[in-house]
Amino acid sequence: GARFLLGLIYYEGKRIKKDYKEAFRWYKTAAKQGFPEAQCRIGICYENGEGVKQDYNEAFRWYKAAAEQGDADAQYALGLCYSNGEGVKQDDNEAFRWYKAAAEQGLAEAQCNIGRCYFFGEGVKQDYNEALRWFEAAAEQSDENAQFYLGVCYENGNGVIQNYKEAYYWYLIAYRNGNKNAEQDVKRIENKLTDQQKQEVQARVNDWFKTHPKE
Repeated sequence: GARFLLGLIYYEGKRIKKDYKEAFRWYKTAAKQGFPEAQCRIGICYENGEGVKQDYNEAFRWYKAAAEQGDADAQYALGLCYSNGEGVKQDDNEAFRWYKAAAEQGLAEAQCNIGRCYFFGEGVKQDYNEALRWFEAAAEQSDENAQFYLGVCYENGNGVIQNYKEAYYWYLIAYRNGNKNAEQDVKRIENKLTDQQKQEVQARVNDWFKTHPKE
């Protein structure tokens, strides 16, 4: 644990000068002892070329080691490797499997990606109801992409009755949460609503941010 924490200190550069090579060295020491969080961090270093030469194959290997020990971040990263074909042959089924493992541990990004898998039928049979369920779980954790997709679901009636007010609600939350792609959707849906409807939704959005403060 101490070696891993030392790696984090060098990686983040909060208390000492940032040094990716030193971070990698300490992560590697902890990772070789089977510490999953350190193994995941080694994967990140290899993926991004931080403190070591970029190597997607090595990133995949370390993510897999950590994922198999139940590390949610590594499971999500492994899912991305399979989705993008980085360090391994592209495989939507395997991507879905690892996203699901991370999503069931409550990782918002993985929950959003499981939603996308169900929405587009990637690695699993298309199911808008399941997509909506996972988007809602991630959106509640302030995942801006899931919030955007909830807007899409409500605008088009995917897995839910079409509702422009709800679409506006989620697009607006996503936009205020930093999803710039939602801006044009906010403007488009605004044209479908009355001033009173817009004001009602904007008040609800303000209430949402009171209970879900931005980090």
